[in-house]
Amino acid sequence: MVREQYTTATEGTHIERPDDQNVYKIGIYGWRKRCLYLFVLLLLVILVVNLALTIWILKVMWFFPTGMGHLRVNQDGLRLEGESEFLFPLYAKEIHSRLDSSLLLQSTQNVTLNARNSEGEVTGRLKVGPKLVEVQSQQFQINSKQGKPLFTVDEKEVVVGTDRLRVTGPEGGLFEHSVETPLVQADHSPELRLESPTRSLSMDAPRGVHIRARAGKMEGLSQKDIRLHSSDGMLVLDAETLCLPKLAQATGGPSGSSEGLYEICVCPDGKLYLSVADVGTTCQENSLVCL
Repeated sequence: MVREQYTTATEGTHIERPDDQNVYKIGIYGWRKRCLYLFVLLLLVILVVNLALTIWILKVMWFFPTGMGHLRVNQDGLRLEGESEFLFPLYAKEIHSRLDSSLLLQSTQNVTLNARNSEGEVTGRLKVGPKLVEVQSQQFQINSKQGKPLFTVDEKEVVVGTDRLRVTGPEGGLFEHSVETPLVQADHSPELRLESPTRSLSMDAPRGVHIRARAGKMEGLSQKDIRLHSSDGMLVLDAETLCLPKLAQATGGPSGSSEGLYEICVCPDGKLYLSVADVGTTCQENSLVCL
């Protein structure tokens, strides 16, 4: 502890002060001072280098007050100009292209669009791959500009909402089950063929079936039977010429019959046969054909 000494002196008296042996110097001196200055200088250099790197990064990455690079931030959302590559999933509510260009989504593997509910489960998926376009949803629908459904697919049915469904393939259309349509029509030049290679072909309608060939002939070919059945009505064959070239013909004929004239007879089972015409009917005499 330093003891302070006070000495009073009168005028004209000279008193020599004793040397104070307990004097303390305040501050940093010697090697400590040099180390402190060196540390401060090093911090200053690091600060300048960090500032320079920050400015360089801002310049290289094109940072602006409104965005970064081709990415701009506005009131409506984000605007991205040019081509961009996303390495991770992109979550967005709406994606629009510019008015003067189209929107292109491109990937080396596939492009997948998922729709999720509030619990994170996928409710709809569109996957475009190199060999397959897959849509996973409860219903797939294509609408026109006016909002009219053009094509709708669900688990129960497929609905085509256009005025005309046109099949342009050379093999036509293949249906494994029944088809319901008000009209089946071919183009003006090719022919229309309804064919069932291994099964039967039937056409049913509550108000009638109309088959019409306006500029050609109509053929019906079958390996077995062709049946024209009317439950409540009659069968009308209206033509200038009716040809039945392969009808069975009775061998015998009455004497004095006109040569070249025949009548058509019907068996109980519906089979038709020819019998030589006479003044009266000869079907009963030649009924052996029905046996």
